[in-house]
Amino acid sequence: MTAEKSPRPRGRTEPSASFSVSLERGLRILSAFTGDRSTLGIADISRAVGLNKSTTHRYVATLAKLEYVQQDPETKKYHLGPKVVDLGFAAIDSMELTRIAAPLLQALADETGYTVSMGLCDGPDVVYVDRRRSNRRTSLAMDLNLHAGSRLPAYCTSMGKVLLAYKDQTTLRQILDRVDMARRGPKTITNREQLMATLAKVRQNGVAVNDEELAPGLRSFAAPVRDRTGEVVAAVNIAVHLTIAPSSVDSLAGRVEPALRRTAAEISRRLGYRPTP
Repeated sequence: MTAEKSPRPRGRTEPSASFSVSLERGLRILSAFTGDRSTLGIADISRAVGLNKSTTHRYVATLAKLEYVQQDPETKKYHLGPKVVDLGFAAIDSMELTRIAAPLLQALADETGYTVSMGLCDGPDVVYVDRRRSNRRTSLAMDLNLHAGSRLPAYCTSMGKVLLAYKDQTTLRQILDRVDMARRGPKTITNREQLMATLAKVRQNGVAVNDEELAPGLRSFAAPVRDRTGEVVAAVNIAVHLTIAPSSVDSLAGRVEPALRRTAAEISRRLGYRPTP
């Protein structure tokens, strides 16, 4: 049997002594998982990386044991695991998005007095990449023990709903197929069709609302952040507790939404986004 050969790095006729073929293969397997191909079977991965199925299965099994990929027990297919996200957070502080957004998020927290966060989408979850408290003496910040790296279900959070709302329908269906829409708060949306209708409203209004869907007494409002191509790459939210602001959702929205929209739009502008007139 002829041994498989991994493609060589460009510009090299032979791998150097310091080049690890095994590591390169493992990284190519991880790179096979993309936004539109987030769930893959062994055959899919084998074709994507150019290895036979038995070799691919051996590498995937190792990655699964290390929690870099996880297997769906029903479909037997794989998706990226939490260790991939954890690894990525080592670079988050240097990302253009977080660097640009940081002072604007802090300014929003100081202006409103409430806790402000920014999150990214990772499959069915929203992952927090920044969280800011107001520097005002009369801060209305709330402590939910969340920090950069924290994860929450997207379907019952305002940032999550923003990030889901702008997915293409095929990707959205694939994500929701993996979600157990369990009741988390007194008003959690547990019906898929109702959630889809809510996401349609988010696309129409440009703001998502979480009214005690994640936890009792918690409300939050979120708006999308777009990159230069117009793609929604993040969401910004303001979190408020009913013990601090017991007014109606509409009344609270009237107070916080203008500043929230302005901040999300300014982050988008600094990322190069220019809305079509």
